[in-house]
Amino acid sequence: MIHLFPRSVETFPLPEKFTFPFHYEPHPLCISAANEVQAYLKEQKAWTDELQQGKMFGVLVVQTTENTLGYLAAFSGNLDGKSRHPWFVPPICDFTDPDGFFRVEERNISALNSRIERLENDPKFLQLKTQLQEAIDEAGNKLADAKKELKAGKEARDKRRKEGLDEWKNHQLIRESQFAKAEFKRLERFWQEKIALLQQEVGLFVQEIESLCSERKTRSAALQQQLFDCFVLMNAYGERRALRTVFEDATGKIPPAGAGECAAPKLLQFAYIHSLKPIAMAEFWWGDSPKTEIRRHGNYYPACSGKCGPILNFMLQGLTVEENPLTCDKHRHSSPEVVYEDAWMVAVNKPAGMLSVPGKQAVYSVYDWMKSSYPDADGPLIVHRLDMATSGLLLLAKSKAIHKQLQAMFKNRKMEKRYIAIVDGDLVCTQGTIELPLCLDPDDRPRQTVNYQHGKPAITRYEVVQHETHGTRVAFHPQTGRTHQLRVHAAHPSGLNAPIVGDSLYGKGGGRLYLHAESLSFRHPVTGQELCLQAKAPF
Repeated sequence: MIHLFPRSVETFPLPEKFTFPFHYEPHPLCISAANEVQAYLKEQKAWTDELQQGKMFGVLVVQTTENTLGYLAAFSGNLDGKSRHPWFVPPICDFTDPDGFFRVEERNISALNSRIERLENDPKFLQLKTQLQEAIDEAGNKLADAKKELKAGKEARDKRRKEGLDEWKNHQLIRESQFAKAEFKRLERFWQEKIALLQQEVGLFVQEIESLCSERKTRSAALQQQLFDCFVLMNAYGERRALRTVFEDATGKIPPAGAGECAAPKLLQFAYIHSLKPIAMAEFWWGDSPKTEIRRHGNYYPACSGKCGPILNFMLQGLTVEENPLTCDKHRHSSPEVVYEDAWMVAVNKPAGMLSVPGKQAVYSVYDWMKSSYPDADGPLIVHRLDMATSGLLLLAKSKAIHKQLQAMFKNRKMEKRYIAIVDGDLVCTQGTIELPLCLDPDDRPRQTVNYQHGKPAITRYEVVQHETHGTRVAFHPQTGRTHQLRVHAAHPSGLNAPIVGDSLYGKGGGRLYLHAESLSFRHPVTGQELCLQAKAPF
């Protein structure tokens, strides 16, 4: 199960700390291991079609108790319909065993599904439902007609009474009214009894279907609970904790579907069980990109926050792990360059790696700088935001009233924005418009997905500035302001299909993100002056 490295990696120094899995640059040892795995995958002709559809793989560099260096390999989910393959580490919990609890109970639940389907499509049940609906419709029509006749009869009798009648004729009209009402009651009772009988027959089927559905729900919930209990995770201290408990402690919720089946948890679990010391880890995508997510063949990706966040936060306990580079407070003692200032607003050139507003971690942001530099300024201050990795122009307001006016200009598209980026590819089209609706991936924040059903409209105009040795320089003019809009529109196959260089979420990563907010053009909300603020891209 453990694979030895070729001698060519002996010169690579071992990392001092284990990989921070949610934001990393793959270590050379991981790249060497991934190359070995990819070579192995290319040899597996039986998996060609499945691998073409795309799958995440992972490698874990480990050291044995004899200080031998090697690596482990894993895949997320199943491969070729199985969770076990000799070349890869086994799953934490194997529910593909045909004689195991999961498959046995899955077959029982499938049998319930079949029974429910047979009952729902039983010819007698369908016929009874049709007869019941026809009876309800016919009853409604018959009773409606009878009510009209009652009303017409009453109106005729009332008219005759106004003409003046003797006692005998008046008595006859009363008898006529009583008879009509009694006939209506008999008709009403007839249809009530007929409908009730049909409802009773239909109800026998419905009751059995609902009983089976209730049993299916109970057994499915119990199976899910049993599955969660089967996933018992380990960490470097040797502690063990059920998957369900890990998520309850971290999020207060039950684990999402597929939690514990990704490559990273499998790799760490196997290493701990077999007393192997984890050294470094990386995960890469192999095959086509999914329709909504952006995954590129051969690229490395961080672990997902939704499914793997709580799991890895537990499993890495006991290891000395690299610090999260996003929490590195390297801008604490620096100030963004002021590009423009007047009595109402400030425009700064935000450096890459600096937050626009405070995040969960106590990391210095442009907002913090604004508060300390302009203590008399009130209101939200930050008019719009740039991603932490994006550099460029950021507009700040000195008062709540100006903030409101400037935000309205962004909302109403009265603010012309121009971004400069270098994308990883040689673009054929020199200009165009990209329209791909975006929404958050709840299992992998802050990653965005293209979603035509639930996504918000996102529109970007672009034009090629020039072709360069290592990519294409592009000017983006966003017409909307969605999170990661330019990054997704650049990387998505239906967009430019060319990720922005340095994009660790949607491209290859490495170094800085080559995206810069170069200019803002707008009419000053107070003076009415036309402004064109600029900050030249540093690349």
